[in-house]
Amino acid sequence: GYHRELFENALEDYSGEPVSGLLLLYSGRICHVVESCSSTIHLIIRDLASLQNQGQSALLQDIKVLVVAHNIPTRLFPDWNVATAPSPGPCPPGSAQQPTAELVAECLSFLFRAAASVHSSEGDSEDTSQSTPTLAPELLVPAETINALDRAEECLSPEDFLRMYLSPLQTALDS
Repeated sequence: GYHRELFENALEDYSGEPVSGLLLLYSGRICHVVESCSSTIHLIIRDLASLQNQGQSALLQDIKVLVVAHNIPTRLFPDWNVATAPSPGPCPPGSAQQPTAELVAECLSFLFRAAASVHSSEGDSEDTSQSTPTLAPELLVPAETINALDRAEECLSPEDFLRMYLSPLQTALDS
């Protein structure tokens, strides 16, 4: 409900593109992939930053921004989907020592496979009720990968991301 209201407000305020992506609900964690125009993405990140500033009473805690990309030619997710997930599966040995960029790529790969599974299960289902599908454990981002990304310094909080994004470039005058 929180996300649906946020996306509706973004459409009203910015008359931007609709939001597509995947909200994957783990027990104790969520993984959120959003595709939309830049103004909507920044509205969502600002809202997440304000959530995080609420302290221990906030709906979401320890939020990290993994990737924000611009000028993507096509969307990878045709709709907005929500799926639940059991506890994440084990991670391949040694993956926690991978560079953050590789962990992010691995995470996105798992999320794209999960999205494909959600789309195929929607086509197979004759039940039109709004039940939330549950994903198979092999489609889930491993717990160790999520924990490593949570500890990674390169993955900024929404507030830090906005501070860096909105700050002017510090170019040297003699360059």
